[in-house]
Amino acid sequence: MIIVARKGITAEQLDYIRERVEALGLRTHVSIGENRTIIGCIGDESRLGGVPMLSIPGVDSVHPVMRPYKLAARDFAADRTTRVPVGDRTFGGEACLVAAGPCSVENEGMMAVTGRSVAGFGAALLRGGAFKPRTSPYSFDGLKEKGLEILARVREETGLPVVTEVLDPRDAELIAGYADMLQIGTRNMQNFSLLREVGQLQRPVLLKRGMSATLKDLLLAAEYVMSRGNMQVVLCERGIRTFGGEMRNTFDLAAIPWLKQETHLPVIADPSHAGGRRDLVAPLSFAAVAAGADGLIVEVHPDPETAMSDGDQSLTLDGFGGLMRDLKVFAEAAGRTL
Repeated sequence: MIIVARKGITAEQLDYIRERVEALGLRTHVSIGENRTIIGCIGDESRLGGVPMLSIPGVDSVHPVMRPYKLAARDFAADRTTRVPVGDRTFGGEACLVAAGPCSVENEGMMAVTGRSVAGFGAALLRGGAFKPRTSPYSFDGLKEKGLEILARVREETGLPVVTEVLDPRDAELIAGYADMLQIGTRNMQNFSLLREVGQLQRPVLLKRGMSATLKDLLLAAEYVMSRGNMQVVLCERGIRTFGGEMRNTFDLAAIPWLKQETHLPVIADPSHAGGRRDLVAPLSFAAVAAGADGLIVEVHPDPETAMSDGDQSLTLDGFGGLMRDLKVFAEAAGRTL
């Protein structure tokens, strides 16, 4: 259930409403926007049945929330889109943010060259995996903490906030000590122990859609994080598995506008994994931004032929520069900046 407060509600009235609701065993979440204030009630709504909520000072209206994802639902936010700050950048604002970097942190030299280049072309964040989930146990699975240290040094040089993946709840606190944003990859979207763990950390979370997950599954995964107190979640459409075998995944373009209507959380796209081919990254990026995406996460490598993972879908440094140049037209058409 959500309670819409009257315009000009006082702090004392707001506190009283929360006390009445919480006294019945529910939790409350307050969202204060420019034009309205929302009090979300989380728990057994039937307990509020006998309370004359409209008679409480400061209450304008009361609405039930039928969706299973309460906190992620659009009705729970006072503003159209929640803004998620990452370093000095913000997802959900006017700017369409682009995170760029290699799939894996391989060595400091490669990472430094990539970081300087993507920063120069206008990237807002630096991506790179220090802990890598691999289908084969014999594949390169990351430099672990050494990779995190490299990311931190490149951030210091370039000024780009760092987003990197968390695979295990036991590593979450360590990674949060280095990274500005924690990524939950497609294989871990329903790793509920991991979702709970990052929900307790005060770090923004980039939550990728599972390769076989519905959009409802994605929002419920976000709910796991948010229910633990971390409301800083950014959703990512990265393509799903279908019967088609021509591309690595099938890019679900319709997911972006659907999510933008259903949730207040920012939504970005991963065109690299969606297509799995370098030549598909640009057109999928253009389509995502035109559909309303709040940003992109793109794989970039100075020498894709020697990349230790995902070389086929990684842009070259010059290729990324071309993407950012051409992307400006689509961002402007969508009323955004880069």
